[in-house]
Amino acid sequence: MVGTSPRQRVEAECARRGRQAVVRDCASLLLGDDSDGGLIVVLGGAHARLILDSGLPESQAHWLRVWAGRGLLWALDEQTSADALDAVRAGLADPAWRVREMAAKVVARHSLGDLLSAVVPLRTDAVARVRAAAHRAVAALTKSGA
Repeated sequence: MVGTSPRQRVEAECARRGRQAVVRDCASLLLGDDSDGGLIVVLGGAHARLILDSGLPESQAHWLRVWAGRGLLWALDEQTSADALDAVRAGLADPAWRVREMAAKVVARHSLGDLLSAVVPLRTDAVARVRAAAHRAVAALTKSGA
């Protein structure tokens, strides 16, 4: 795992577990189910090992949801995207800005047109990075006709 990127780790996990299982488990993690320590290590790498060994302060719990979103960024495909819509929608409304930003990136990358109405309000988010990700998502969705 050392020296591998998040994308490489997610792709390897898809090959091992199956893409649909990875998408399902990332969606569950994004919705708050942090019971799959193996997936958390895949998504978070060395940082995740430290968290699992020492515990995660509540103020940092959002990182698990960020990693789950990042997993969806690399694992989703046309066959599995519908399985994750509710989780990505929840991510767009998450209180943690990094989760909202990652969810907007997932919307843009995978042209999740069903989430257009959920991502549009983020164009006026208080955090500039969320606004930028939301603008990119809206542009990607309107360009693709999603």
